[in-house]
Amino acid sequence: MKLLCKRQKQPNSLLTSAAIGLVASSLVAWAAYWKRSLNGSGALAAIVVGTLLYAFGSAFWYSCLLAFFISSSLLSKWRHKNKAEIEQKNEKTGRRDAGQVLANGGVATLICLLQFSHPAPYWWIAFAGVLATVNADTWATEIGTAVHGRPRSVLTWKLVEPGSSGGVSIAGSLAAALGAMFIGVIGVLACSLARTPGTPTWLTSADLQCLGALASITVGGLVGCYADSLLGASLQALYRCRVCGIVLEKSIHHDQQCELIKGFTFLTNDAVNCVSSIIGGLITILAAMALHLPIFS
Repeated sequence: MKLLCKRQKQPNSLLTSAAIGLVASSLVAWAAYWKRSLNGSGALAAIVVGTLLYAFGSAFWYSCLLAFFISSSLLSKWRHKNKAEIEQKNEKTGRRDAGQVLANGGVATLICLLQFSHPAPYWWIAFAGVLATVNADTWATEIGTAVHGRPRSVLTWKLVEPGSSGGVSIAGSLAAALGAMFIGVIGVLACSLARTPGTPTWLTSADLQCLGALASITVGGLVGCYADSLLGASLQALYRCRVCGIVLEKSIHHDQQCELIKGFTFLTNDAVNCVSSIIGGLITILAAMALHLPIFS
C-alpha cells in the first residue's frame, strides 16, 4: 500500500509549515514556561522540536507531540506537594529543561526528519512507539509518585523508596499502559482524519489495521517504559551525598561532588529516557510486523 507521505512538501509549503509550527510551538512553550512546566532552556528546546515536527511532518506528528507534552505537563502539577521531597533526590524536577525535552523528543524529531527524506510506513509506527514510551514513563512516574505506597524494584522486587530509579508499582504500571494507549489513540485518530504528507493510507480505511496499530503502539510504549525501569535499576548512575548521606540521582548535593555508588556516570536519567524510547520504537515495529501490518510495503 502506498503512503500519502510520498508527496513531499514543496519549498513554499515547507516554509509556511515552519512558520505555523514556530508560532504554535512558541505559544505552547510560553504557556508551559508561565505555568512553570518548562524553564528557559526547556522552552527554547520545545520550540525547536515543535517547529521541526510541524514543518517536516504532518498533523499526526504534531498532535502526538502535543498529546504527550500537554498531558505530562498537567500530570506533573497533580499532587505536586506529594512529589516535592522526591524531586529533591532526583536528577530532574517537574520543571523540564532542554536536556529533558531533547531526551523525550529528540529521537521522535530525528525519525520525523528521516521520514521526510526517506518516506516509509515503518517511520510512522516507530515514531508513535517512541512517544508512547516517553508518555508511558512520564505518566507512570507522575501518577506512581503521587499515589501513597512504596514501589518495588523491578530487578529484586524488594520495597524501595518512592521515586527510586527502577521502582514499579501497580498504580504506576496501570498509568504506563494508559499513557502508551493514549498516544496510540491520538496517533491513529490523527492519521485516520489527516490527508497530509506523513499519513499511512491504510489507517484511513481499515478498522482492523487501526486496532492493530493501536495495539502495537501500546505494547511498544509499555515495553519501552519497563526497559526504562530496568536500565534505571541496573545501569543508571546513582550517588551518595558525602555531607548528608542520602542516596540520589544528582552528582552534586550541598555544593559537593557526590560519591558514585552504582551505574555509569554517562548514563543519566536523560540518557536512560533516550535509550528506552529507542527500544520502545523498535518493539513497536516488531509488534506491527507480528500483526502483519503493512509497514514495509
